[in-house]
Amino acid sequence: MMQGGCFCGAIRYQADDLPFHETNCHCSICRHTSGAPFVAWFSVPKARFRILAGEPTRFRSSRQATRSFCSSCGTPLTFEHDDFPEEVDVTICSLDNPEAVLPKAHIWTSSRLTWINLTDGLPSYRESRPEGENSQD
Repeated sequence: MMQGGCFCGAIRYQADDLPFHETNCHCSICRHTSGAPFVAWFSVPKARFRILAGEPTRFRSSRQATRSFCSSCGTPLTFEHDDFPEEVDVTICSLDNPEAVLPKAHIWTSSRLTWINLTDGLPSYRESRPEGENSQD
């Protein structure tokens, strides 16, 4: 079980399953919605994720995706894609213990800022991570 929440404490959540798709996303939408050079995410089954306190604000960040954040402090919390209705992506750094989930790849590096040097040895993909494929950037 993993718990986390926003910076001000108004929103708390719990994920009751092992994370998967632990990823650093470099897409321009993640950058703009977080104000950061990339966002670290993990996925869990939507049925195993629940809000414990507060109510995040949700918005459509694209035709296919909805994001949530705390309307009091602005912390980005979740990402849901229409093509994967059984999953929810959660920001790793909103966890109480972000060291518990390590990113395993970089995605959307075609949008990566030029001053970000990827020297951590993780696989990197120009777009989304290919399912079952090991082709790297």
